[in-house]
Amino acid sequence: MRERKHSMRWQRQGLWKNPDFMKVWLSRTISNLGNGITGIALPVIAVQVLNATPAQMSILSALNGMAVLLFGLIAGVWIDRLRRRPVLIATDLGRALVVGSIPVAALLGILRIEQVYIVAALSAILAVFFNAADVAFFPSLLQAQELVEGNSKLGMSDALAEVGGPAVAGVLIQAISAPLSMIVDALSFLGSAFCLARIRKPELQPVPAKQRRSAWLEGIEGIRYVLKNPLLRTLAGSAGVFNFFGTFVGTFYTLYVIRTLGVTPIILGLLIAAGGLSALVGAWLAERVVRHLGLGFTIGGGLFVYGLVGLLVPLARGPVSVIVAVLFASQLVGDVAVSIHLITELSLRQMLIPAHLAGRANTAIQFLTLGVAPFGALLAGVIAEHVGVRFTLFIGVSGVIVAGLWLLLSPVRRVQAMES
Repeated sequence: MRERKHSMRWQRQGLWKNPDFMKVWLSRTISNLGNGITGIALPVIAVQVLNATPAQMSILSALNGMAVLLFGLIAGVWIDRLRRRPVLIATDLGRALVVGSIPVAALLGILRIEQVYIVAALSAILAVFFNAADVAFFPSLLQAQELVEGNSKLGMSDALAEVGGPAVAGVLIQAISAPLSMIVDALSFLGSAFCLARIRKPELQPVPAKQRRSAWLEGIEGIRYVLKNPLLRTLAGSAGVFNFFGTFVGTFYTLYVIRTLGVTPIILGLLIAAGGLSALVGAWLAERVVRHLGLGFTIGGGLFVYGLVGLLVPLARGPVSVIVAVLFASQLVGDVAVSIHLITELSLRQMLIPAHLAGRANTAIQFLTLGVAPFGALLAGVIAEHVGVRFTLFIGVSGVIVAGLWLLLSPVRRVQAMES
């Protein structure tokens, strides 16, 4: 037992000494820092600068899922036909240009909700291709037994950015306005592209052109592979429920906190930053929790706990000080749980999918799970218009609880550990 613990400790140190892993880690940290700012700034622009209605907010939220629905499968086919690193660099550069258009339009006095829609849509499309390449490229840098550790460290990067990004966003929005704060995100994509360009490990050769079939058939192959594997099928089903109902919360969280509860943007930024701090703790704990509870139980339990704690959000009432304390509690506990869930779920998925299908199978899962998100966002908009935002949030977190129960009652729960 001592030797095993010593080996695990050495592996954790070893990944920090892996230069290509460190470039990916730095790229992720820089990019997510900017994303954390835009994640606050863009809905604040819609709510405060452009006076968006609940229906307009639901449209804005739906655009991300529509990108997956329309481009997810073809992105997976392309990723399996191309080298992944150049795709990562190109999509980072594209997003820098797209996001940079917001502060330019604001300075010119021509910023409108239609441009916010276009920026959100184009950014989402580029993100589909980036994410497809990223989830396929990253496992090629590590051994299979290092995936939980590697994803935990990337999860720590995400969490650090979630701590810093929203906190900085709140200050920037107060100081220079929400539109101008998005300059930082544009610069972060440039920094991410620079780090990725410096990775030196050669990639595997893509599938030769003469061995390729039609893009449609190859895209369907990814879906068929996912649906035939009982573990992947369960992960996809639960994630679909999670994303469908999760959009109920994501669509209206900013509007609910600012308009309904009367919380200022700077406090909103601190709330989300607190969630990032909790996600950092979750990323640090992920390996340890897996060793004690098993991989499958950790995946399901993390999502179930996240849903339960999420009930605090629609239940928040009373003086602003009490409301803020309740929201902080929700972020601090819930983000530990969901961070552990996301890290372990991704690690199991990467282990189950062979390298030659990595692009297609992973984008098939995105298609099946994130493709439902726009419908969830639009339905949330209809429900909110008729019965209010608070009850809509309650429906959303209840759906997340169901997604966690699905995993806990499925064969996924019996998966104990990653194979070497």
